[in-house]
Amino acid sequence: MNLNQARITATRAALTAGDLLRRELHAPKRAQSVLQHDIKLELDVRCQKQIARALKRAFPEVALLGEEGVAGRADAARRWVVDPIDGTVNFTYGIPHACVSIALQQRAAGRADYRDGYDTLVGVVYDPFCRELWTAIRGQPARLNGKIIQASRRRQLREAIVSIGFAKSRSSLVATLPYFVKLAHRVRKIRMMGSAALGLTYVACGRFDAYIEREIQTWDIAAGGLVLQCAGGEFWHEALTDSHQYRVIANNGLLRRSLRVPR
Repeated sequence: MNLNQARITATRAALTAGDLLRRELHAPKRAQSVLQHDIKLELDVRCQKQIARALKRAFPEVALLGEEGVAGRADAARRWVVDPIDGTVNFTYGIPHACVSIALQQRAAGRADYRDGYDTLVGVVYDPFCRELWTAIRGQPARLNGKIIQASRRRQLREAIVSIGFAKSRSSLVATLPYFVKLAHRVRKIRMMGSAALGLTYVACGRFDAYIEREIQTWDIAAGGLVLQCAGGEFWHEALTDSHQYRVIANNGLLRRSLRVPR
């Protein structure tokens, strides 16, 4: 499989979906489901179907795992991992901080990056509101709008900007809030932006120095995690009981010992 062609295909799909998000940002939204700390839109489903069609045309043999469902065999040799709108709550409220995230994964022969046996080969994250496109191919430099990027070199936590994500579950909120308070006194600033994929890519290009979340799904982190690794950062993730759920400490590779993820 030609990974550069896979990157091009994923990029085109992300750009097309991103154009739709940009047009729909301030339009009335139709919710498919609403929870206390999460929203699913009809547009999530529409975007994933649009992305899936584009990917399938180019690579019909590759399965797809996404926030809005699964297509193809669960044990496929390769799969796309798609989050059509990462940052749905932001998007629903008209906040222009959300993105399209697409990764290509391959079943590993030995130890894998992800618990269900897959490694990420290609990552594409597109922010349609800032028109910023992050891309990565495993083993090659990460890029932002075509230019090579690197994670920051800050070594001191007191100089760092750290982004924290709050998962939708009550248990995660209860566990994360005390750590948030402690960490706030140790870092330059804490940010809560509402998009895991953008949190990871912001670490990759040096805007943030770390990103932490206690419960996050594979489709939120697969593309951004590879971008970070290819930018010289560290993408630590630990599997939880759900097969697609992880704890994450993403950092510039120099701050890992100073950080922890709430349990």
